[in-house]
Amino acid sequence: MAVDGIGAPRQAVSRFREGRLWYRVKGSPLTLVGAAIALVVLFVIIAAPLLAPYPPDKISLSARLAAPSLQHVFGTDEVGRDLFSRVLFGARASCGIAFAIVILSTVIGSIIGCLSGVVGGIVDTAIMRLMDVFLALPALILAMALSAALGPSLFNAMLAVAVVRVPAYVRLARGQTLSLRNRTYVKASRSFGASPAYLLRWHILPNALSPIIVQATLDLGGTILTAAALSFIGLGAQPPTSEWGSMVSSGRNYFLDQWWYITFPGLAILISAMGFNLLGDGLRDMLDPRLGGR
Repeated sequence: MAVDGIGAPRQAVSRFREGRLWYRVKGSPLTLVGAAIALVVLFVIIAAPLLAPYPPDKISLSARLAAPSLQHVFGTDEVGRDLFSRVLFGARASCGIAFAIVILSTVIGSIIGCLSGVVGGIVDTAIMRLMDVFLALPALILAMALSAALGPSLFNAMLAVAVVRVPAYVRLARGQTLSLRNRTYVKASRSFGASPAYLLRWHILPNALSPIIVQATLDLGGTILTAAALSFIGLGAQPPTSEWGSMVSSGRNYFLDQWWYITFPGLAILISAMGFNLLGDGLRDMLDPRLGGR
C-alpha cells in the first residue's frame, strides 16, 4: 500500500486534510454565511425561470407601481412588471456578468503575469510598465471611459471591466512566478532544457493558483458593484433587460413614494457583494498560512 513520507496511508492523510479543512470552515461562521449566499445566488441564476411567478418583461399597466403584496411580493415598476421576477432574472445579468468578468480577467491576467515572470528581461519590463499605466488610472473611471468608447451594452461593459481587472492579476501572477522560479524543482527542469511554456504549464501555474483563486473570489463582490454602477449610469445593461443596477437607476425617480422599486434590487446587490466578499475573506484565511491557518 502506498504511503506518504511519514508512513501514514495516503487515504488517511487525505481524510485528515479534508477534516481539517472542514474544521476551519466551521470555525468561521462568516465564511459559512458567505458560502451560503454564494450557493443561493448560483441556485437563483440556474432556477430563475422556475422561481419567477411572472415573465420578467410582462407589462400590466393596471398594476402600475403596485406596493408589495401577496400577488406581487416585491411590488411592481412603472409599467406594471413584477419586481420579484425581475430581481430573480437580474441575478443572471448582474452576477452572470460578474462571473464572466472575473473568469476572463483571471485567465488572461494569470497567463500574462506568469509568462512575464518566466521570460523576464525586456518582455517583463514592457509588460509591467504597461500594467503600471492601467493601475495609475482610477478603475471605475477607466471602465466608464472604455465602456463609453465601445458603446452602451452589457457585453461591452463586461469587456471594459475585464480589461480594468486584468493588471491586478498580472501583478499577482508575476509575483508568484518570481517566487516559484527560484525553487529547486523549477531550476532542475530548466537545467534539463525545459521551455518557458513547459515551466508555465507544469510548475508555475499549478502552484500559483491558490492566491489567484482567493483574489478572484474577493473580486466577485467588487465586480458586481462595478457592473451595477455602469448600468446605473446607462453604460451597461439597456432596457428592458432585467439587471439590478439598471433597475435601481429606473427606480430612483420614484423613491420617495414607491420605496420598494429601488430597495429590493439594491438589497440584492448588497447581499450578493457581501456574500462573495465574506467567502473570499474566509478562503484567504484558510489558504494563507501566514494568517495563522485558522
